[in-house]
Amino acid sequence: MNITVDIIIYPGFKALEAIGAVSVFKYANAHLKRRGREGGYDVKLASLATGPITSEIEVPLFAEKKLSTLNVPHTAMIVGAWDIERAVADAPNIVDWFRSCSPRLERTIALCSGAFFLAQADLLNGKRATTHWAVADMLHASHPDIRIDSDCIFVQQGKVWTSAGVTAGLDLALAVVEQDLGADIALDVARDLVVYLRRQGGQSQFSAYLECTATQDLSLRELQNWMLANLDKELDAAEMASRVAMSVRNFNRLFKKETGTTPTAFLMRARIEAARRMLEEGTLPAKTIAANAGFKTYDAMRKAFQSTLGISPLVYRDRFGATGEGGAKLQ
Repeated sequence: MNITVDIIIYPGFKALEAIGAVSVFKYANAHLKRRGREGGYDVKLASLATGPITSEIEVPLFAEKKLSTLNVPHTAMIVGAWDIERAVADAPNIVDWFRSCSPRLERTIALCSGAFFLAQADLLNGKRATTHWAVADMLHASHPDIRIDSDCIFVQQGKVWTSAGVTAGLDLALAVVEQDLGADIALDVARDLVVYLRRQGGQSQFSAYLECTATQDLSLRELQNWMLANLDKELDAAEMASRVAMSVRNFNRLFKKETGTTPTAFLMRARIEAARRMLEEGTLPAKTIAANAGFKTYDAMRKAFQSTLGISPLVYRDRFGATGEGGAKLQ
């Protein structure tokens, strides 16, 4: 049995979000077919009227289905817009459709700023949700009952899902595929798109190295550079705090305020990124890479990769390594 998915668009919608979601579901169908498995997704672009709908980049996509309370899909997914407040104001019938049909939807999804439509329909009240970081404060101001987590890639609250910026829609769509069809299909789609099945970190998707330049406090920026240059050493909070002449408590507080993350989380992220680069660019043995990146053991590195990227270092090198011969090197 196919799962019906309506991806809802409207004038000024973000084209990449709609195209990305369609691609994930269509690729999943292709991999099901290759395996001889039945089911999959019946995906349609839907709007208040059928026909071409112009996106924010002035490229139209064709809506083949008209939204109707008489033809409700299994999953309804609405994409975001650059000027989301205007988009919501200009399309009150979409808000009304969600409000009327939500009890019959098995899954309701908002990508990026599309969360404003669900919020206006009172579908996020009392729920944890996310949206693009640039409009998170705006959403909170207009809908204070929503528990907004602006650093999440995506959030699932029962039947309601929300995601962050444009590419986070891919993360959410892959999670939907994994839930519906299994991790094997989702991983195949991720390979096709050359993306992670489960992406590392939160919305602050800059690398740890770029984050250093975003830190306003010069002493912390210098400390971060020192941390990145000494990943292979054991770095404890007391030593880091002493380098900026602070108590551990004040250091932890200031670091979190300036970077949005803890020193421990920053180090873990930097170590994973360092290991990723070594896996991508060379053929060093796994234990050497683990040691150079600051992991005590290869097993510690493997667990970090599995929990943050959803794959092992072995699979990572096979997929993204320069030689494509990582399996033998890492065993």
